[in-house]
Amino acid sequence: MADHPAVEVHDLNVSYGSTPVLVDVGLTVPAGAGVCVTGENGIGKSTLLRCVSSLQRPDSGVIRVNGCEPGDRPDFWRAVATTVEPPTWYPGLTAHEHAELVCRAHGQDPAEAGIDEALERLGLGGHADAIPPSLSSGQKQRLTLALVLLRPSALLILDEPEQRLDPDGRAVVAGMLADYLAGGGSLLLASHDDKFAVASGAEIVSMDML
Repeated sequence: MADHPAVEVHDLNVSYGSTPVLVDVGLTVPAGAGVCVTGENGIGKSTLLRCVSSLQRPDSGVIRVNGCEPGDRPDFWRAVATTVEPPTWYPGLTAHEHAELVCRAHGQDPAEAGIDEALERLGLGGHADAIPPSLSSGQKQRLTLALVLLRPSALLILDEPEQRLDPDGRAVVAGMLADYLAGGGSLLLASHDDKFAVASGAEIVSMDML
């Protein structure tokens, strides 16, 4: 059992200009558990995830990820994988080569990381040699998810991972997230699809209640 929750948020406040977006928000993601925040567009789901991911500084409040303040440090990014910001596609590299690059960057042997299996499971087996800009929006979404799931991490932070996926794709991704939780990882996501969230193993929490 971990000594700390995966994510702790207390009294978080964020405003854009004179418009408050998050007001005294609190949230806990227990270690090894999943939490899905839901709510209407513009309610602050992405802002909350950006703050937890250290990609945005709140006006005030306390955030702890695995007991430490989030920040732009190697140890933080070794533990945290996120889709809160769009991925960077490297010119000339295929989908498979992007996966190989991510694995090597995190100390994995690409030959042992299960790249082919992950791409096949996400319906990208026939697109492994394609460059990402040539893929459809749904295929890019699947590749983005493949990249964060292939690399080792302790916490996944995903912003509406079900976007642009058909029902079969949503079911596959939910199954992979459930596998991630079963393997001891922790999950924080935002979603508009309660069925997807439940299938992934996450507890649903409304932003209105935070």
